[in-house]
Amino acid sequence: MNNQIFFFFYNFAHQSASSDKLIIFFAVYFPYVVIILAGLFLLFHHEVFQAENPFQVFLQKKKEILLVFFFRMLGLCAVLCVEIFIFHSKTLDVFSQVHSLISETGYSFPSGHATFFMALAVSIFFYHKKAGYIFMFFALIIGIARIVAGVHFPTDILGGFVVGALWLCL
Repeated sequence: MNNQIFFFFYNFAHQSASSDKLIIFFAVYFPYVVIILAGLFLLFHHEVFQAENPFQVFLQKKKEILLVFFFRMLGLCAVLCVEIFIFHSKTLDVFSQVHSLISETGYSFPSGHATFFMALAVSIFFYHKKAGYIFMFFALIIGIARIVAGVHFPTDILGGFVVGALWLCL
């Protein structure tokens, strides 16, 4: 089933140059946009820049802002721990007919991108429910784009989501 779902999404790749560029954008560059949006959301949500003394407001809200980004980094540490115990081959190693749109090295399970962005989304969710859902949607888009790009299996993305969310819940 994992392979069938992978090929369902992977078949969207290599259809046209413009669609491949769009897939690459969401798999490689959109994550940077999401990180910037998360930082800006946390700053503007608390009106740090609009206050008379922005530094004082930032200091009052720094715990929340720092916890969001700190837990996100801890999620990456959780990925490294899981990867040590569970080795899963990349799609390129399993299927010779797969030509990924982006080059990736390392382990496949769990996806570091999926873990990182689900951890970010869940940490924002703890403070702001609606924004957390939006960032979860962003994490889903990034995960699907990485499947379409031929880098990860669906279980890699799902595993990354679970590791990222559980890490923060613990």
